[in-house]
Amino acid sequence: MTGSNFLVEIGNFKFLVDCGMFQGSIEAEAHNRDSFPYDATTISAVLLTHSHADHSGRLPKLYKDGFRGPLYATAPTLDMTRIALPDNLSLLAASAQRNQVEPLYTASDVEQVMALGEAVSYGKQFNLVSGIDVTFHEAGHILGSAIIEINADGKKIYFSGDLGNPPAPLLKNFEYPLDADYIIVDSTYGNKVHEDRSQRLEKFKQIIKDTIARGGTLMIPSFAIERTQELLFELNGMANAGEIPPIPMFIDSPLAIKMTEVYQKYPEYFNAEAMQLVKSGDDLFNFPGLQYTRTSEESKRINDVPAPKVIIAGSGMSNGGRIQHHERRYLSEPNSGILFVGFQAEGTLGRKIFDGATSVHIFDDTVPVRCHVEAIGGYSAHADQPMIIDWLDKAKAGGKLKKVFTVHGELESATVLANVIKQKLFVDALAPAPGQTVEI
Repeated sequence: MTGSNFLVEIGNFKFLVDCGMFQGSIEAEAHNRDSFPYDATTISAVLLTHSHADHSGRLPKLYKDGFRGPLYATAPTLDMTRIALPDNLSLLAASAQRNQVEPLYTASDVEQVMALGEAVSYGKQFNLVSGIDVTFHEAGHILGSAIIEINADGKKIYFSGDLGNPPAPLLKNFEYPLDADYIIVDSTYGNKVHEDRSQRLEKFKQIIKDTIARGGTLMIPSFAIERTQELLFELNGMANAGEIPPIPMFIDSPLAIKMTEVYQKYPEYFNAEAMQLVKSGDDLFNFPGLQYTRTSEESKRINDVPAPKVIIAGSGMSNGGRIQHHERRYLSEPNSGILFVGFQAEGTLGRKIFDGATSVHIFDDTVPVRCHVEAIGGYSAHADQPMIIDWLDKAKAGGKLKKVFTVHGELESATVLANVIKQKLFVDALAPAPGQTVEI
């Protein structure tokens, strides 16, 4: 169960770091209707690490409940959040109608909370209020994602947000909290080690070639932000090098298409390699065979295109979106395949397929799983345990680090990471329970 939402109180000043939605199982998502454990009218500001829904998704509810302070984030984060929040409206409205309850928030709430947005740049300290200074640093997770540094009362506190998994195809590496007193760190992969990243591209290339050889359809459930753009970047490289033929490939996600346009707007956030390609005139997100399908009619016509073909569609955990329509059609085909390139939370359709279910329930149908099921862990945009430990070890080298809090992961991963921090770094660590208050 995710949903980052941290209340920070310094004297009488209250602000939030993130205001995210709970995601995963139906039980987890039901918590989005819960009241905030604080009075929204008393929150003076929100610092947003990045635009993913599990960090930003309840901002409109916060506004609806009375928040009126500034919302600080990088410019790409604000742009992508403005796109992502309205995308949830139809799903929320349908859910509210089914359950005969008031919608979580409205289009007006989205518009009004985003009007509070104030763009900040990496590395430029600003004064939140007298005695509290804030700096955003590169997190390397998605475009515009930030590690947030807070200086107050002689203490330096870092919120990692979602820490990236460098080197990424598009983004710069994350920065290090070299002089932290306290760190709140993402533990999504706190108990795991990713596959060797150097093998990632070759494995991806081979899976595409195998699908072509079988004459099948390759489905890739993908998150609209970062993962889809990374895949496009690497497919573009393969196409330019003549390593794969120009078979039909579809980006079947209106949200991913809009997010790709935001990426095209901010090339200055790319790493040196990607920037050089942009300067050379290469369109990183377009190549022969690629089609962007915006409308539902265009999406339906994908079925008429003969295989082999590749379909990249949301949602990334198969718990909604157009990917479910393709899964209903192609999961039962032995020549086809599904490739997971991201974390699959407990309770999601993607997790069930990933864990080896022989059949799954999609809409009103029971669908047998006969296709090839593949996964490439190296595509994760989250740091794994060794990378987190290295990141924290560099923070420890500053000689000030007193305590680390492992958050935002499932209970096991957060607990395991906290124990490893204590054992390997000899730094006090805690996996706090939801709602727990800690004084530092």
